[in-house]
Amino acid sequence: MFSKQTYCKRRDQLKTDVKSGILLFLGNDESGMNYADNTYHFRQDSTFLYFFGSDYAGLNAIIDIDENREIIFGDELTMDHIVWMGSQPTIKEKSEAVGIKETLPMAELKSYLATALTNGRKVHHLPPYRPEHQIKLLDLIQVHPNIAATNASYEFIQAIANQRNYKSQEEIVLIEDAVNITADMHLTAMRMARPGMKESEIAAAVQQVAIAAGGQLSFPVIATINGQTLHNHYHGNTLKSGDLFLLDCGAENSMHYAGDMSSTFPVDKTFTTRQKEIYQIALNAHEAAIDMLAPGVKFKDIHLKAGRTIAEGMKEMGFMKGDLDEAVRQGAHALFFQCGLGHMMGMDVHDMENLGEVYVGYNGEAKSTQFGLKSLRLGRELEENFVLTIEPGIYFIPELIDMWKAENRFSEFINYDKVEQYKNFGGCRNEEDFLITKDGARLLGKPIPKTIADVEAERI
Repeated sequence: MFSKQTYCKRRDQLKTDVKSGILLFLGNDESGMNYADNTYHFRQDSTFLYFFGSDYAGLNAIIDIDENREIIFGDELTMDHIVWMGSQPTIKEKSEAVGIKETLPMAELKSYLATALTNGRKVHHLPPYRPEHQIKLLDLIQVHPNIAATNASYEFIQAIANQRNYKSQEEIVLIEDAVNITADMHLTAMRMARPGMKESEIAAAVQQVAIAAGGQLSFPVIATINGQTLHNHYHGNTLKSGDLFLLDCGAENSMHYAGDMSSTFPVDKTFTTRQKEIYQIALNAHEAAIDMLAPGVKFKDIHLKAGRTIAEGMKEMGFMKGDLDEAVRQGAHALFFQCGLGHMMGMDVHDMENLGEVYVGYNGEAKSTQFGLKSLRLGRELEENFVLTIEPGIYFIPELIDMWKAENRFSEFINYDKVEQYKNFGGCRNEEDFLITKDGARLLGKPIPKTIADVEAERI
């Protein structure tokens, strides 16, 4: 937990930015896997953590700007709870630790909000991302689930994004800690992967690193020989000689700050010639993007530079042809690079994605609807103390290749005869985490091998 002063300062800034009304914060509840007492690992809502610091289930809160009241609502544990859970701080003790002096039983939240609504007062809420939040909004302020997202308060969203997008020095220390744990997860995988192993063995080993460091995973592990599937959470394949292995995983430390890195390496001790050629093109795009990181540069332009670099490499190998500027403008390179270059990162691995990418990653500007570009979660001009990922990749997706070829799509830019020869290649990417500084950018955490020579050296 941060100091009491940190949380008080954050809430004071929020009140200044929103100006009036009641700000409603819905904490997360326990969620049963297959019956009520067998719950999933609890994770508190990140915005609730950011402003109130209480990492416990069963809490909600309000900031009443007009009456200058800050209240955490919740019910104290009964003896039955304590028998199973052990001694816990009281809600009052939890609240005082972050500068909240007023606590009330949960039942009083509904009447507090009902009185406010009867008096014509504005209750600001955020877009719900859990069914329980939808039910709470319906019960507390009569907002139906069908309109809960569109009814969310723009002022509230924008005020939160304008704080959480800019990482403080104490946050940067915690993010870097999570990234260092993440780097150890990747090094573990690089050193252990061998033909005959199961993907699940590697997934288990990297999760062990995160838990042993006192944290958890920041998202489900992607550990696969089928790197062309961007979010592949299946771990049932056996590694074979000649396979390329893609690992995308991250740690979340005890303060719930995230790391997110990707690495690609051969299952054998060295890359094949074909693997080297494709891997190097993706790495060239990665380095080209890093070179552009600086305040004042639009991340969308960096994404397009990475796409142009991939197109250049693919043209040299015979996959693409024609005017590359026009090919990238029309999105022909997205046959190979379907995803975004990166995203904001902090307490959430895709930071504040629940608030809406258009607010967090685009500062209110509309996103592109073009295939590939529409998957870019961050497009806005970069600013000092933003934390983000860089993760271009090259992916040969057989179904996508078949569809585009059948439609003769971008035939003036794509040599489908050549592409067919690599249809079962898979995919590759590297991903690193960066802090935007006053003059450029700084790599967060310890580096992991990414050049061909360094990766092969780690594999021996």
